[in-house]
Amino acid sequence: MVEQLVRPARTPTAHRRAQARARRSRQGSHAFAHVVLGVGAFVMAFPFLWQIVMSLSSNAEVQSVTPTFWPEHLQWGNYAAVFDRLPFLEQFRTSVVITLVRVSAQILFCTLAGYAFARMRFRGRNVLLAAVLSILMVPSQVYLLSQYQIVADLGLLDSLGGLVLPGLFSAFGTFLVRTAFLGMPDELEEAARLDGANPFQVFWRVMLPLARPTISVLAITSTLWSWNELLWPLVVSTYSERMPLSAGLATLISDRTTDYPVVMAASLLAMAPVLVVFVVLQRRVIDGLASSGLK
Repeated sequence: MVEQLVRPARTPTAHRRAQARARRSRQGSHAFAHVVLGVGAFVMAFPFLWQIVMSLSSNAEVQSVTPTFWPEHLQWGNYAAVFDRLPFLEQFRTSVVITLVRVSAQILFCTLAGYAFARMRFRGRNVLLAAVLSILMVPSQVYLLSQYQIVADLGLLDSLGGLVLPGLFSAFGTFLVRTAFLGMPDELEEAARLDGANPFQVFWRVMLPLARPTISVLAITSTLWSWNELLWPLVVSTYSERMPLSAGLATLISDRTTDYPVVMAASLLAMAPVLVVFVVLQRRVIDGLASSGLK
């Protein structure tokens, strides 16, 4: 009776067959996941791939009713035409200078303001913080006219200073850095003060290094925003030689005729520096976004 209740042991052959079935099941599920991810990656990358194909096509092929998925002859001259129709190098230099100045200024001002709002106690702090955060609730187009009047009164129209000035401070960056400083333990700041550190030393040597992931996110978002900004450069600049690339590309589009392959080629050349930076710093970008909780 006892022997009938005991379950017979699995033979080695049956055990190997069960392992093989489990292995095939896992491989099948992995293959399905890879197929789904591959299709999703292709769908997301298709506009970029299509832009590359358009940049190497003729204008007739781009505007044809029947889509041409590959040009009959590769038109490498479209990239050379970009330098003929635009002062590309001058605009590229302007974009680099604007981006570097704005990113550096935002890191400096936003970290100082974020630390003050998060860790320091002073009269009117909440009111001033509410005033800063209220900027996030208003579209930038609302105060575009007032910014233009200020820049015009300062005599900075059609100048690099007029392009840079409105982007030296960011309410979003202040809020982001403030959130990072609020999450740090008070014991670190108290220990530094017991060691004789003044408020600036506490900020510079203790708190700021801990906020590096958030600062990386601020630098990334500021770089993308500054490099791609279009409306303000079009308003404040009238000479193509003094425009950044984002505004210079807009001048290639006409209401009469537009050479779309040249526009696509210019767009690829304009996005190439940011794309290279992202590829080189990809791991740091992802780590910074993940640690900051920014979605």
